[in-house]
Amino acid sequence: MANQSDHVRPVGRALAVLGGLALLVVPIVSPAEANDPDPRQNLGFTAEEKAAFLEDMRHMLGSVQQIMQGIAADDREMIIAAAKRSGNRMARNTPATIRAKVPAEFQAIGGPIHMTFEEISVRAQTDPLEDITAMTAEAMNQCMACHAQFQAD
Repeated sequence: MANQSDHVRPVGRALAVLGGLALLVVPIVSPAEANDPDPRQNLGFTAEEKAAFLEDMRHMLGSVQQIMQGIAADDREMIIAAAKRSGNRMARNTPATIRAKVPAEFQAIGGPIHMTFEEISVRAQTDPLEDITAMTAEAMNQCMACHAQFQAD
């Protein structure tokens, strides 16, 4: 018969591992940044670039909303159209001045998110809607990671 401490040890180990992993994602900030109420990295856009960039962000949010609505309505065509709007075509249409300013860390998130939308548009044709929901949740995780690290002001 297992005693109570046998059940606690795996939980304790899991918590220790999660705590260690949390340290890997906590950003290291300088003393000056510690006083900044918004320590996210500023992308340094001009007013025009910021407007274009934020418009794309709103389109991506709209795509997620339409994908979720399509899943709820079992409307695969809606899902496909919404995902394509934020896929590779959007990435290719990003103005060169914006592309030149975003750091590699942003590109490491930005490129894959457009590919995720492309994959959703393809897989929505035949895959179970539960899989599309999971992919959309993963896309939102990428959005959250980017918004936690960068700002457009």
